[in-house]
Amino acid sequence: MSKLEELLSQKILILDGAMGTMLQEYKFSEDDFRGKRFADWPVSLKGNNDLLSLTQPEAIATIHRKYFDAGADIVETNTFSGTTIAMADYQMEEFIYELNFESARIAKGVAEQVTAEDPSKPRFVAGAIGPTNKTASMSPDVNDPGYRAISFDQLRKAYKQQAKALIEGGADVLLVETVFDTLNAKAALFAIEELKEELNLDIPIMVSGTITDASGRTLSGQTAEAFLISVSHIPLLSVGFNCALGAKQLTPHLEVLNRYANSGVSAYPNAGLPNAFGEYDQDDREMAAQIEEYLDKGLVNILGGCCGTTPKHIKAIAEITKGYKPRPIPSENKEERHAELVSASQQSTDL
Repeated sequence: MSKLEELLSQKILILDGAMGTMLQEYKFSEDDFRGKRFADWPVSLKGNNDLLSLTQPEAIATIHRKYFDAGADIVETNTFSGTTIAMADYQMEEFIYELNFESARIAKGVAEQVTAEDPSKPRFVAGAIGPTNKTASMSPDVNDPGYRAISFDQLRKAYKQQAKALIEGGADVLLVETVFDTLNAKAALFAIEELKEELNLDIPIMVSGTITDASGRTLSGQTAEAFLISVSHIPLLSVGFNCALGAKQLTPHLEVLNRYANSGVSAYPNAGLPNAFGEYDQDDREMAAQIEEYLDKGLVNILGGCCGTTPKHIKAIAEITKGYKPRPIPSENKEERHAELVSASQQSTDL
C-alpha cells in the first residue's frame, strides 16, 4: 500500500484548484508563451498552457506552491492537454515527452520542498491526463454518424506516451480526468495498465468524469451508474466527478458513487456555474458552504476545485474539512455492490 492509499482511509485529502484560472492572472502574451526557444514557431502558441512548463516554469512552480500553502495535499501537473492528439493544434507533437516530464518534475520539486518544511504532512503529485479534444464513441459530423475522428488504438498510444513521461518525471498518482467519453478513458486506463506491466510498478490511478448538464449524464450519454460500471474493471484509488457543474449540482451524482463505488470517491467541482461572460462568481465561502453537504453526508475521500477556483477556495475547503472523517472505503461485499450497481444502471437507462 502506498502512502497515498494509506492516508486516503485516514483523512479527507485536498486536491488543488484550477491551473488555468491562476494562469489567467499573469496575462501572458504571445511572446510570453513562446519564450526565446519558440520565438519563431510557425503557428500561434498563446493559450497553450501546457507549454508554459517549458517557457514559464517559475510561474507554474509558484502556482503549485500557492495551492500547497492553501492546504492541498495533492497538486495536478500542468498537463491537461499533454497528448500528441491535443498538441497537434499547435504542431508540437514532438515535445510531448518533454512537456509531461518537465511538468511532473516541477510539481514534484515543489512537493518535496513543502514536505521537507513539514514532514508530518506529506505532499503528492497527480499526473493530469485530460480527455483530449476528440471523442472515440461519437461522430463530430452530424451528417455521418458512423465517422470517428480518433480510434481507440490512437488514443492508447498517445496516453501511454503521456503517462510514461509523467511517471518518469515523478508523479505519485495518475489522474484520468474530465472524462466526457468513457471510451477515451478506457483507452487511457488500458495504456496505463500496459505501462505498469512493462515498468513493473503499481502506481495508483484516479478517474474523474464530468456530468455535462442537468440530465445527469456525460457528453457521451452515460449516467453516473453507467460511468462507474465502465471503469470498475480497473483497481482505482478513487473515482469521482469534476468540472461542468458547481458543488450543489454535483451532490446527487456523488451520492450514486458513494452508494456503489468500491474505491475512494473524489469531487472537484467548478466555482458555481459560469455567468453570461463565462466567468465564475462563486466566492470561497459560498463554495465551501455547499461542499459541506458532501461532508455531512460522508460522500467523499478527496476534495478540490476545478474551473474558477483559486488558492482562496482551496483554503476554505481545507478548513471546512477539519473535524470530518473520510468516506469509509468498502472492503467487503464488492460483488453484491456491483450487482446492485448494474441493476441501478439498467433502471436509470430505462427511465
